[in-house]
Amino acid sequence: QLVESGGGSVQPGGSLTVSCAASGFTFQYYAIAWFRQVPGKEPEGVSCISGTDGSTEYGDSVKGRFAISRDNAKNTAYLQMNSLTPEDTGVYYCASGAGLCRELARMPSPPWRGQGTQVTVSS
Repeated sequence: QLVESGGGSVQPGGSLTVSCAASGFTFQYYAIAWFRQVPGKEPEGVSCISGTDGSTEYGDSVKGRFAISRDNAKNTAYLQMNSLTPEDTGVYYCASGAGLCRELARMPSPPWRGQGTQVTVSS
C-alpha cells in the first residue's frame, strides 16, 4: 500500500514536499516513482528513485527544481518541490513494483500506486 500526503496550495515560486508512505512490501528493495496527473492529460512521470542502488531520475520539466529522496527506516519516499509554477499543478501520486527505475518505467501499470495528493500552484 502506498499513501501520499503533504499536498496543498502554494504560490508560484514557493516550495512543497509530498510524502509517500509504504507498507506491505520490503520498501528498501523497491523503486518509488512519482507521477502527476492533470485532468484530460496522460500521467506525467516526474521522478524516480531506485531501491537497489538509490539512483534517481527526473523528468525534463522538473530537473533542477525537484529532489526525490527516501528514508528506508521510515518506509517513506519524499519529493521536495521548489520554484513551483502553475504548470506543476496536478494530483501527485507514487507508484512501485520493481527494484530499478528503468524496470518500473517499462511497466504499463505498476502493481502498487497511491490515491494521490493534490498540489495547486496559484497566485
